[in-house]
Amino acid sequence: MEDLPFNRPGRFWRGNLHTHSDQSDGALPPEEVCRVYRDAGYDFLAVTDHFKAAYGFPLTDTRPFRTPGFTTLLGAELHAPRTEFSPEWHVLAVGLPLGFAPPGPSETARRLARRARAAGAFIGMAHPAASLLTEADAESLDAAHAVEVHNALSAREGRGDSWHLTDVLLNRGRRLSAYAADDAHFQPQDPPGCAAWVQVRAASLDPEALLAALKAGHYYASTGLELRDIRLRRGVLSVRCSPARKVMVTGGVPGVLLVEGEGLTECALPVGMFGGGYCRVTVEDARGGCAWSNPIRLGGGG
Repeated sequence: MEDLPFNRPGRFWRGNLHTHSDQSDGALPPEEVCRVYRDAGYDFLAVTDHFKAAYGFPLTDTRPFRTPGFTTLLGAELHAPRTEFSPEWHVLAVGLPLGFAPPGPSETARRLARRARAAGAFIGMAHPAASLLTEADAESLDAAHAVEVHNALSAREGRGDSWHLTDVLLNRGRRLSAYAADDAHFQPQDPPGCAAWVQVRAASLDPEALLAALKAGHYYASTGLELRDIRLRRGVLSVRCSPARKVMVTGGVPGVLLVEGEGLTECALPVGMFGGGYCRVTVEDARGGCAWSNPIRLGGGG
């Protein structure tokens, strides 16, 4: 199926899509931020500083910090007025070109996101739960490729999970993928970085290959577990993963398909309850770490 990256050419590359440096409100210079992730075994990183006048509209150039086996994607966290409950939007744009113009005085978030997407960026709705995004807010951001379904920084305030809004949008026909991210600032009061990431399936570590895979949804999100394979055959979803205590399949109808046990590494579940809509896989380990598949469109068959 088009949604499942596991049998695609290439391999999985680990990366974080949402990070800040001292070019905006982070504590560390960009070179140090890159070193932290490189030393933690990441394959790529996007430093996405706040694209605001207060910081001089930084589009942090991390190309000098690429090394053999580690690359960077250029991006920023874009802002424009306003959502229903906040004076500003937070829109993630990964893959922006240097020289991307600041927002105009009357540019809405919808137009800004469209312009960033047209410039080649992967567009994400950043921390919807923490931003208190409404359904109407989210519906208006029609350029989004994905929703930030887990934000490690927002989890500190109990608003790290944004799957509910994502499921509502998917049920209304939006074709969205789902990523997890640190939103690391490395301030003393913050949780440490390297807590949430994506595993992107691509033929190489070339930034353009990674961006193309992100836009196509050829990745999964994690805070600790590994999804090794997901296959759909004749209405049965087969899952292989690193040792877990729960394997859950949810989707566009209330209810869950659930397998529990110690050290689960594989299971098979019929997905007929989801009809021709979509389903998604969540695996959880004994320490609370999770991995999430992207939504899997069923199309009435399999």
